[in-house]
Amino acid sequence: MTSQSQKFWLSREGFTADVLGKLLQRTLLSPWKTLPLILLAHYTTKGRGIAHSNPRAFQALKVLTSLAVLRRINAFLNRRALNNGVQDIYDWNREVVVLTGGSNGIGKQIATLLGGRGVKVAILDIAPPKDGASLPSTVRFFECDITSSDNISEAAAAIRKSMGEPTILINNAGICSSRTILGGTEAQTRLQFEVNTLSHYTLAREFLPSIVKRNHGMVVTVASQAGYTVTPNMVDYSATKSAAIAFHEGLGAELVTRYNAPRVRTVLVTQSFVRTALIDKLTPEDTWFNPLLHPETVAERIVSQVLRGESGHVLVPGSTGWVAKCLRGFPGWVQHGLRVRLERLMRAD
Repeated sequence: MTSQSQKFWLSREGFTADVLGKLLQRTLLSPWKTLPLILLAHYTTKGRGIAHSNPRAFQALKVLTSLAVLRRINAFLNRRALNNGVQDIYDWNREVVVLTGGSNGIGKQIATLLGGRGVKVAILDIAPPKDGASLPSTVRFFECDITSSDNISEAAAAIRKSMGEPTILINNAGICSSRTILGGTEAQTRLQFEVNTLSHYTLAREFLPSIVKRNHGMVVTVASQAGYTVTPNMVDYSATKSAAIAFHEGLGAELVTRYNAPRVRTVLVTQSFVRTALIDKLTPEDTWFNPLLHPETVAERIVSQVLRGESGHVLVPGSTGWVAKCLRGFPGWVQHGLRVRLERLMRAD
């Protein structure tokens, strides 16, 4: 099997629910494939004969076609609304990306992918990448504690002097204590909010004014599906990610209503659990419906969205992502039952 066919049929995580979903989207839920069949059934003698002799199959085809068309219309309206109905052009040889938590995990993969395309990336982290020499030449490391506004200001000044004015901010850094509410300390909870949530505000205050002034740029918020689904043994982490989602949603609305910057893009990332040090004390499941993701998978989806230069929502995997996003609309007994089940999956060592 070629690498291209592997990319189409499988993923790094193997044959998962997302792979099946993409296959259905490209076939049964693709209007470009079902609409021609409807037209043939209406306007050709042979097509009318087949439809007449197979009424149930033809009815199913019409339902699938309707769903496919509605899905495309909904996607178009979502994309238009999130981008305020305006387009923008990105010159990737001139854009400057600030990436927090870029020394390892998902962040390092993002830096590698963007740097490989010649994009200038400034990594903000408390420690440099272990094999920084392997990173592309356009990627630079700036030591920075993002819980300190003074550190952020100093790093920002150094970035502006050596790389130029940043146009893209990727809030990727995150930590997780993996403790129960009573099992953690005040310091541990505060630190999670400082890193996972409050740093987004401090970094935005540092870099967003110039982005708004140009009416050009992007803010990427890497949250988590835990922000939709409160998970036992990591309630504080779930709370920080819920707050990060609220930050993203509020920022998108303020950019167009208060700052007159409709071309500034906002991207939300809600991924499930990834094979990084963040979850080394947890026991997440790795199943067909809810696979344990590779950092490369998430990074590729983020970079793909960034390079499109559009606002959007990176939801990976889509299977558990859809359930998590819709959870608040489910009956209470379903919500509570799911949280109880998650405790068994996310039990710390």
